[in-house]
Amino acid sequence: MSDAAPRQERMSEGAAVRSRLDHPVIDTDGHFIEIEPILIDYIRDVCGADLAGRYREMVGDGRFWAWYHMSPEERRHKRVNRPPFWALPTANSADRAAAMIPGAWRARMDEFGIDLTLAYPTICLMLMGIADDEMRRGFIRAANVMTADLYRGYEDRIVPAATIPTNTPDEAIEELEFAVNGLGMRLAMVNGIVRRPAGAANAGLRAMSAEENSYWVDPLGLDSEYDYDPFWAKCVELGIAPTMHSHAIGLSHRTSISSYNYNHIGHFADASETSAKALFLGGVTRRFPELNVGFLECGVGWAVALYHGLMEHWEKRNLGAMKANLDPARIDHRALVEYAERYGDERIVRKVRETGSLDGPEYFIQPEDPGDLDEWAACAVRTKQDIHDLFVPCFYFGCEADDRGVAWAFDTRVNALGARLNAMFSSDIGHWDVQDASTVLAEAYELVEREVVTVDDFRDFTFTNTVRLHGGMNPRFFEGTVIADEAAGLLVQPRAAE
Repeated sequence: MSDAAPRQERMSEGAAVRSRLDHPVIDTDGHFIEIEPILIDYIRDVCGADLAGRYREMVGDGRFWAWYHMSPEERRHKRVNRPPFWALPTANSADRAAAMIPGAWRARMDEFGIDLTLAYPTICLMLMGIADDEMRRGFIRAANVMTADLYRGYEDRIVPAATIPTNTPDEAIEELEFAVNGLGMRLAMVNGIVRRPAGAANAGLRAMSAEENSYWVDPLGLDSEYDYDPFWAKCVELGIAPTMHSHAIGLSHRTSISSYNYNHIGHFADASETSAKALFLGGVTRRFPELNVGFLECGVGWAVALYHGLMEHWEKRNLGAMKANLDPARIDHRALVEYAERYGDERIVRKVRETGSLDGPEYFIQPEDPGDLDEWAACAVRTKQDIHDLFVPCFYFGCEADDRGVAWAFDTRVNALGARLNAMFSSDIGHWDVQDASTVLAEAYELVEREVVTVDDFRDFTFTNTVRLHGGMNPRFFEGTVIADEAAGLLVQPRAAE
């Protein structure tokens, strides 16, 4: 195969930035665009003509997006959200070709200023959410076979991701084993939240608001329908860092019927926070300390807020603090009566004399089972340092080039216990966000030029953190790539204290 890139009159912006760096650049999250006619061929060959026909029926006339078959009145009545549209680059044919043709992508890597890209699917982002078990599992199996075939021979510069559906842990384990052991893949895109029907479980409950949801969101790590520990254990066994690429479009607060932008802005962060919070509070990072988890296309600002939110909630709502400061049994009712007598108006005085207290049982005071009080039991948090140790080393966050929140991740002056969160450079090449792939690295480097991150921060952002995410679980992850030696050298170094 040829490495020859399209002739350039001058060095691209991305290549110019790369020439200034003394370390490789890893694109943690580029996106290939499936060639749909080939995907349909693979569905037919892997799953049969019937399933290929069902795929065509699902997407052929827009029925996959029910919005297109409804009147404005129906959309409003059913609250069907405006789906993604015009989501792929078209004006820049070279970029579109690179996202669809592995050889074209590899030929332009030096122009992009990127040494290695971890490449994720596009259509499969949606296929993971199909409710029909046969269709979801069949389409994804065929897509994984296709991906492995098309990118075979290009892995020195492009590592493709398998898609792992997670409607059940058994389903996830089966597809992960097939991808790793059957196809030789080493990168996995995992659905971190599963929408599940909400029906009989709600029967008989009093309606508390006008909002009626037909499904609930299972974040896999907490209060799940299934025990996902066998899946996390399988990830550890196979050396796979699950990278979650979950979307929140269509959740109850992201159902604008007219604005895709409203539904889209922040939705990956929304879904990622849901997953990370559940994995932490559900004790997954405690039970599997060797498990690294990536959250993609989501930024890191939400993670900074979540990290500190956990700290602040634990400080005030750990079991000891609650018993000392929040236990209703500790309230001094006599003192409340005295305050009411001294400061209350006629209505308050009359009521406190009638009841002997200001408290009532109807809202704030309910009978609590002592076994339900410690919500930190699963993750066994006893100190703030525990929160740091169960969050910071385990979670990694994909950030696009224009994400100014990256600076927060590395700000040890602000982050509790001097934490540096694991932000990673992600191009999103292949989607509408990137209108010129050769400028993405330069856009990210503006953080250095504006002196909001240091050169060392940028090294962690574009190289170190991604190596530790994947190489920390599979030391052989980068073997055969153009950065194998640099990655191996980094992995033998101890991780800097945070």
